[in-house]
Amino acid sequence: MVETANHHQPASAPPPPALPLGAARGPTWPPAEQLQQLQYCIHSNPSWPEACLLAFQHYIVMLGTTVLIATTLVPRMGGDHGDKARVIQTILFMAGLNTLLQTMLGTRLPTVMGASFAFLLPVLAIINDLGDENFTTGHERFVHTMRTIQGSMIVSSFVNIILGYSKAWGNLTRLFSPIVLVPVVCVVGLGLFMRGFPVLANCVEIGLPMLILLVVAQQYLKHIIPKGHIILERFALLFCIGIIWAFAAILTVAGAYNNVPEQTKMSCRTDHSFLIQSAPWIKFPYPFQWGTPIFRANHVFGMIGAALVTSAESTGTFFAAARLSGATPPPAHVLSRSIGLQGVGMLLEGIFGAAVGTTASVENVGLLGLTHIGSRRVVQISTAFMFFFSIFGKFGALFASIPLSIFAAVYCVLFGIVAAVGISFIQFANNNSLRNLYVLGLSLFLGISIPQYFVTNTDLNNGHGPVRADGQWFNNIVNTIFSSPPTVAMIVGTLLDNTIDWKHTINDRGIPWWVPFQNRNGDVRNDEFYSLPLRINEYIPTRFL
Repeated sequence: MVETANHHQPASAPPPPALPLGAARGPTWPPAEQLQQLQYCIHSNPSWPEACLLAFQHYIVMLGTTVLIATTLVPRMGGDHGDKARVIQTILFMAGLNTLLQTMLGTRLPTVMGASFAFLLPVLAIINDLGDENFTTGHERFVHTMRTIQGSMIVSSFVNIILGYSKAWGNLTRLFSPIVLVPVVCVVGLGLFMRGFPVLANCVEIGLPMLILLVVAQQYLKHIIPKGHIILERFALLFCIGIIWAFAAILTVAGAYNNVPEQTKMSCRTDHSFLIQSAPWIKFPYPFQWGTPIFRANHVFGMIGAALVTSAESTGTFFAAARLSGATPPPAHVLSRSIGLQGVGMLLEGIFGAAVGTTASVENVGLLGLTHIGSRRVVQISTAFMFFFSIFGKFGALFASIPLSIFAAVYCVLFGIVAAVGISFIQFANNNSLRNLYVLGLSLFLGISIPQYFVTNTDLNNGHGPVRADGQWFNNIVNTIFSSPPTVAMIVGTLLDNTIDWKHTINDRGIPWWVPFQNRNGDVRNDEFYSLPLRINEYIPTRFL
């Protein structure tokens, strides 16, 4: 063996260069600014019949939040089933109007503007403050409460208008980086977990089959039935809702829910909303339909908090919508004009008498990812359904009878998609940097933990949160802001990312990738996705664009 070892061997080729860890076991995926699996992006459109059916699907998805908010608030105001039907009609009408404005003059992203839960606490505080006043009837109390909400929304809308059109909000977003976007967009979806399985579990015999059927039909059945691949991928949600809704109607008629708690009836029965009986055949929402607005300073501050929260929530949702529609991240000037226009929409909601303001609908953005269709036209067509069903109340009430547990099952999927989109932004930064992991982890955890503390310690009967200082106006604004996961994640993430070793980690933070998208002319694709239609930008002062 020694002699063999000493023999001269022919020269061998040099060893191959060492591969990166894991490269020998499979491919690596480079960062991708646009999702390649989208079948229609923001400015490509399916056929008109298909677009109309997809638009109707968007309407159905946004309806659940509208009905849930009205069902929560109207009885506490003293309103009856007829009042609840009118509130739903008004919210739907304003949602259609604001969606049309945003898709044409705002971000121009395919985002539905739906009712926001951020207004729940300020409205409950108003209801509680008026609880000591004497009214002859419940309807009189309801109308007085609606007039007070109107006044508060009108005043607080100017916060968003000023933030947007002064470009202050856009300048704030320039402080963002992919490290900030990850927790903000993640908690836009994850922060709504209480509207998912906890609501589904109130009627598990309807909600759980809906969840299982949707996953099986949309993800597995399309591979088993290749000819139905496109139909199942795009419209499985409608089919599943129809099947489970019919199943719930059979259980209701059969008397399965005659002797169950009230909460179970509300979540399971198809006739417990009483909207079909009480909704008017035709009712057109009009300005000041409840009467002259009432302005009270202490109520305005809570609404200001809600206005700030909807700005943060919409911003995170816009970034998710851009990714799921094949667009580049919205530039700072686009976010500014969208928040300013959201303030204009809130002003109109106060004038028309909506019970709550609107924000970018997270569930509808999730639907873009579920169907792989990010077409702007589809969302614009969905406003026609919102207008139609808000005016012809009986027809709208039919779909509003869908049990809440069915919507909750759908939200489990849609909110999860939006949260996953947030995670995808990490590819544009160094995800092996311990500094980045620290900022991500703390922002994400506090973005969920702090709002959960505030929500858990808030009395929904009176709207009082854990902050109970001497000034009720201060309590309202602080409790509202810190009950919002995206707002908390945005505050924590922006603060940490711009103060912890920020000068020496520019590349690790993904700033070179991020900066071009924040300037009007930084990326050649910005005008392609975000320029206003019909050359409107030529007639509007630059400061408002």
